[in-house]
This record gives sequence, structure tokens and C-alpha cells, in this order.
Amino acid sequence: MTVPVVDRLPAPLARRIALAAQGFADARPTGGVDSRQLRRVTDRLAVVQIDSVNVLSRSHYLPYFSRLGAYRREALDDFTGRRHELFEYWAHEASYLPVRLHPYLRWRMAAAEEHAWGNMVRLQRERPGYVAEVLDRVREQGPTRAGELLETRRERSGTMWNWHPGKVALEWLFFTGVLTARARTAGFERVYDLTERVFPAAVVQAPTPDPAEAFRELVRTAARALGVATERDLRDYFRLRPAAARTAIEELADAGELIPVRVDGWSAPAWLDPAARRPRWVRARALLSPFDSLVWERPRVERLFGFRYRLEIYTPAEKRVHGYYVLPFLLGDRIVARADLKADRQAGALLVQAVHGEDGVDRPEVATELAAELRLMADWLRLERVVVAGAGDLAPDLAAVTR
Repeated sequence: MTVPVVDRLPAPLARRIALAAQGFADARPTGGVDSRQLRRVTDRLAVVQIDSVNVLSRSHYLPYFSRLGAYRREALDDFTGRRHELFEYWAHEASYLPVRLHPYLRWRMAAAEEHAWGNMVRLQRERPGYVAEVLDRVREQGPTRAGELLETRRERSGTMWNWHPGKVALEWLFFTGVLTARARTAGFERVYDLTERVFPAAVVQAPTPDPAEAFRELVRTAARALGVATERDLRDYFRLRPAAARTAIEELADAGELIPVRVDGWSAPAWLDPAARRPRWVRARALLSPFDSLVWERPRVERLFGFRYRLEIYTPAEKRVHGYYVLPFLLGDRIVARADLKADRQAGALLVQAVHGEDGVDRPEVATELAAELRLMADWLRLERVVVAGAGDLAPDLAAVTR
């Protein structure tokens, strides 16, 4: 397919389009955050990544705070628990998604042997009777945690590479869509149940689209969430394979649902959502989770912001450059700093373990704005103080305005 390029975007405009698509061109609510506003963020992002690291906050809470400011986390818990407006599945990574997308991911569930991890596939092949027994147990006893299926006291859940057999069986049934997550425990352990007992009947009974239609909808959803994106950006949002994503992009372009563009400074062609806003300015102020959809694909972050970002959680402490749990700081339409944060709940303190500014920023201004955002975050996390530990080139400026 050959589609003529019909638009050329200056890089700053592409950056503002991307920020607007992700919800950063809207002012934060001033009268409190309600369910409608939380739902709007969910609908806009479509994918909210889950991660178990809790040094600051569970990662899925942070994108809502970044866009809306302080809100009741219990209200979001209702969406993932009691209301079941969101469901868990493997999308970008482990993620929460609006239930409308469930039918469009059934192709992945049906092709689990091609997509699931080896230990899941191996167990269902080697011990199919055991997997069936686990399913029968869930069917009979109801919501089930992996810890309830320990065969010996020595077994531990561990990482995905050394799950005990009960956990592996549950995860296989989860990946295939037979089970879903009914809730999470206080310790963030997944509670599994039959999908038809968790989802609204309308979702369970919704027809399953053919894979080509599903790929188009997933790419369409990614395009709305990204605003302007390369082919790699679009397929990465839902971890689609290149050939399937490329075909879906071509079909959407033929239908006028994607516009081919060239972005100044980008080496790859890009695609624009025709409905994307083109704001003249963005006046955002936000600390971003390392797993926020604005920054999770590192090459895109470098293209949009000229910001090189690496997650150093798994880097030995002595080799880390910026810290353990580092959040980029967005101010206006640029990422101007990064802060290594920790919630010391026992001491009632939000710890700034390191903070670094980007080259060429106005350090006093950045420090003042960052101090205000840290204070807002501390209040949201019910922490009394913000404590600057002193590491990083922006630490003296930040310490001076947080005393």
C-alpha cells in the first residue's frame, strides 16, 4: 500500500499532540475527583500497566494521580473490584483494561500456546489432568488464591520463573480467559474466579470478532491514546506482532482512520489520529510512574522529549545513575527532571532519595514546581512530610524550597 504523506508536523506540535492524547492538556479538577473523571482517564489510556513494586505506590494508581491530582484510591479499587469496569489481562504487560476490550483480546487467549510463557504451556501439556483439577476446584469453591494451592509447605509463589504448579495452572487458565481476576488481596495477590462469574453478562455474551477486526480495534485504540505514533509505537501499545499490526494500520489508513505524517526529527514515518487535538500549549505538572503509558516505550520518550530514561530497579545499587524508583517530572510540555522517590510509611515521610534536573532548565523554577507536586503527592499518600535526602544536582534547590 502506498499512501501519500498529507501532513508534516513540527516536533514540538507532535509532542503536544501526544500529551493531549494522554490527558495532559486538560486542567486538573478543582472540586474533587469523581468516578466520571476516573472513567475518562481509563477510556483515554485504555491500558493501565500493573506492577508489584510498592516502594512508592502501586503503579496503576499513579497515572490517575498524574492527570487528575489527588483522588480516592478506593474509588479506583471499585472499578477493578466491585464494579468490574476494568479487567486484568496481558496487554502491554500485565494491565487493567476497560471491559469493552475483552472481546478484542480473545484471539490472544485462544492462541495462548503461542503467547504464554513456557512454564504455563509446559504444565498444561505435561499435566493436563492437574490443570483440569485446578479449574474444577475454582468452579466448586469460588474465588481462589494461588497460595491455597500449595502442595507442600516448602513451595513459594516466587517469580514467574519458579511459580509452584498451582500458580502456573491458575495463570494458564487466566491467560486462556477461562479464569479472570475477581480482585487483589491487600498483599496484591491475584484472586481468580470463573470469567462468567465476574464479568457482566453483556461482556461474556458479546460476540468474538475475527482477529483482523480485533487488530484494527486495538490499533485504533492505541492511535487515540498516543495521538501521533510510529508503527512500532502503535503495535507496542498492545504488544501486537509486526505483520498483524502493519496490516491493521494499512486498513485503517485506507479507511481514513489514520493519517500518514512526517514528524520533524523522527527517522520513521508516523500516523496521526484524525481526531487528535493540536493544542497550542500544554501547561502540565506531573510526576510520572515508570510504567505510565506516556513513557513506557523508551525510544518514543527520546523522540518526543529528548529524554533518555532507563529503569534501574534491577541494576545493582552501586551502578545506578539516578536511583531505584525514578519518576520523570513533566512541566509544561517538557520533562525537566527526575526524582527517586520512596514512601516511608512508618516515618510518615515522602523521601526524595535523589533528584536530577535536565540540562538547560531553570533550576529554581523547576525546584519550586516539583516541591509543590511532591507536597500534593505526600498528602495523597497520607504522608506528613517531604524529605530531601540530598543526592543529585537538583537536591540543593529542592531542599531550599521544601524546608
